[in-house]
Amino acid sequence: MLKSLTSSLLVIVFAGFVGCSVVPETGRRQVMLVSQGDETKMGLAAFTDVKAKEKISNDPKWNAQVQRVGKRIASSVGRELPEAQWEFVVFDSEQVNAFALPGGKVSVYTGLLKIVQSDDELAIVLGHEIAHVTSRHSAERVSQQEIAAGLTGLTAAYLETKDIDPAKKNLVLGALGTGATVGVMLPYSRLHESEADSVGLRFAAQAGYDPRAAVTFWKRMSEATSKQGKPMVLLSDHPSDEARIQNLQRLVPQYIPVYEAAKKRFE
Repeated sequence: MLKSLTSSLLVIVFAGFVGCSVVPETGRRQVMLVSQGDETKMGLAAFTDVKAKEKISNDPKWNAQVQRVGKRIASSVGRELPEAQWEFVVFDSEQVNAFALPGGKVSVYTGLLKIVQSDDELAIVLGHEIAHVTSRHSAERVSQQEIAAGLTGLTAAYLETKDIDPAKKNLVLGALGTGATVGVMLPYSRLHESEADSVGLRFAAQAGYDPRAAVTFWKRMSEATSKQGKPMVLLSDHPSDEARIQNLQRLVPQYIPVYEAAKKRFE
C-alpha cells in the first residue's frame, strides 16, 4: 500500500512540474493538473446548478447594463478561451457578490449592483471576475488540492508503518492539513485575488472603461461590508480591503493610457 501511494504521489508531483501553464497577462507560472476541457465542463455544470437554485432577475435596466458591459469586457480579453460560451446573468438576491466560471459564465447579484454607480465600476467587477477565468485560478486550486491530498495520503500511509499512538497520528495529519491550508492554499487564494485585480484592470481599460473607478468602487464596497465579520488576513482567502485599495491605487496609473486610447473607439 505504501509503495502504491508513493508511486501515485510521485506521479502527481512529476505532473506538477511538467503540467505547468503560464498566465499570459502576468507571466506567472502555475502548476496545472486539470485540462481546459475538464475545467470548462466543471464550470458549465456548476453554472447550470446555480441557475437552478437562484432566482434570475428580470429587471431590464440591470440586465441591459450587465450585458452591455460584460460583452465589452469579454471582447477585450484579446484571445479566444477554449470552448467559451459567454453568458451574463443577473441573480435577484441581496448577496453582494459576482462570479465567473470556466466556459464564460458570468453572474452578478442585484445586491452588488446596488453598490455599483456606473458602467466603469461594473467593468471593474466584471473584469476582475473574468480575469479569474482567463488566469485559470479555479483549475489551479483544484490542482493544488490534488497535490495536498497526495501528500496527506503518503504521510498517513507512512505513519501506519510506525508504532505511533493513534492520537499522535491524527495530530500530525491535522497539522499537515492546517499547514497546507494556511501556508499554501490561502496565500495562493490571496495571490489570485490580487492577480485578478491587476488583469481585470487591464481588461476594463482595454474595453474603454476608466480604471480609476476601481478605487472608488472598492472604497464603497469596503464601507458597505464593514459591519460583516472578516477573518484576520492570515486566515482569509482575500487580501484586506486596505491592501487591495492600496494595490489598485498603485496599478491604476499604468492603465490610464490604455483607457485613453481605447475609449475613443466607443465615443
